[in-house]
Amino acid sequence: MKNPLRALILMLLLAVLCTTLLAQAAAPAPAGVKQLGSIQKINGSQLSLATDQGSVIQVSIQSGARLFRFAPGQTDAKTATPIQITDLQVGDRVLVRGKLADDGTTLNASAVAVMKQQDIAQLKQQELLDWQRRSVGGVVKQVDPATGSVTLTVAGKTVVVNTTPKTTYKRYAPDSVKWEDATSAKLSDIHPGDQLRAKGTKNEDASQLTAEEIVAGTFRNISGLVTSIDSAQGTLTVQDLASKKPVSVKITADSQMKKLPPQLAAGLAMRMKGITPPANSAPPPADSAKPRGGDLNQLLARLPAASLEDLKKGEAVMILSTQGSAAQSPVAITLLDGVEPLLTASPSGAQSFLTPWSLASAPGGDQQ
Repeated sequence: MKNPLRALILMLLLAVLCTTLLAQAAAPAPAGVKQLGSIQKINGSQLSLATDQGSVIQVSIQSGARLFRFAPGQTDAKTATPIQITDLQVGDRVLVRGKLADDGTTLNASAVAVMKQQDIAQLKQQELLDWQRRSVGGVVKQVDPATGSVTLTVAGKTVVVNTTPKTTYKRYAPDSVKWEDATSAKLSDIHPGDQLRAKGTKNEDASQLTAEEIVAGTFRNISGLVTSIDSAQGTLTVQDLASKKPVSVKITADSQMKKLPPQLAAGLAMRMKGITPPANSAPPPADSAKPRGGDLNQLLARLPAASLEDLKKGEAVMILSTQGSAAQSPVAITLLDGVEPLLTASPSGAQSFLTPWSLASAPGGDQQ
C-alpha cells in the first residue's frame, strides 16, 4: 500500500467493486472462458490483459464481438453503451468472455464488458467520500457477541458500533495493510485493542452507528530512539519507550517516511501539554491536543518525505507498524521523524498519534 493516507477503508475493495459490477452487467455470451483484469497493452484487436490472478494473458477480440461500456453503478446490460475496439484504452477494466484458441493460451473474446479508467476513478472517489461522511474509526474496547455490538474508544469518547446480519467484515493480513491483502472476516475475529473503522448510519449524537461495512486489524505503535540503522537490509532498531526493549523494524517500498519540521513539532508538543501555541507558530492540525484523523491525513500529506539514509542514531521516531511475529519483524507502515518534542511532552499520548486510518489505502482517512 503505497503512500499513506488514507486509512480505514473500509468499504469494498475497488477490485471487488469492479468485479461485482462487471460480472453482473456483462452481456450474455456463449459458454466458455471469462477473465477479469486491466488492459496492459493494445495492438489493434489484440490485448494484453493483466488478470486479477496476477498473470498476463493475450486476448484476441473476434470479428462481430460485442463490446459494452458500463458506467459506475450500472448493472443492466440492456442500458450499457455499445463501443468499438478503438474506444479501449490502457488501464481500462474489462471482463472478457470467449473460448481458448488452439494454442491454449490466447482467449478469443466474443464479448467484452468495459469499465473505463476514468469511471473507476470516479467510483473510487464516490466510495472515498461515502466513507468520509459516514464512518467512524477507533480502538476496540469491547466486543459483545450477544448483541452484535462493538464498543470503540474514539478521541477519548465511547462509540457503539451495532452490526446486523447484512454487515460485511474485512480484516487486514498480519503482515500487510494493503486492501487487496485484506480477507473476509466475521465479528468473532474482532478483539479488544484492534483498530476498527465502520461505515453506516449514525444516530443523532453520533454515539452509535449501525454498520454496513467494517474493517479491522491489529497494529503496533513504536516510539523511541533509533539505536542502529542497516540501510542494506532496510531495517532499523528502536529502543521502544513502552516496552523498554529494542525493536527491529523493517522498512519496505510501501513504508511511508515523513519528517516533522521543528516548528511544527514544537507547536504540537505545546498542544499536548494544553498550551496554546503563539500566533506566529506553525498552524496546528486540529483544535485539540491530539490531532483529528482527517486533519492528520492532510498534515502527513504535506510533510517532507524522509528516507532511511536520512535517519541518525539517537534521533526520536514514532512508527506505526504491522504486529510482527517471532519469525518476522514488524513492517513499518508510517515512520515519523523529528518527534522528540512530542515524546518529551507526552510519551503515552504520542504512542497513539499515528493510526492506520492515516494511510492512503484506508477508506476515507480518519474523519469522524
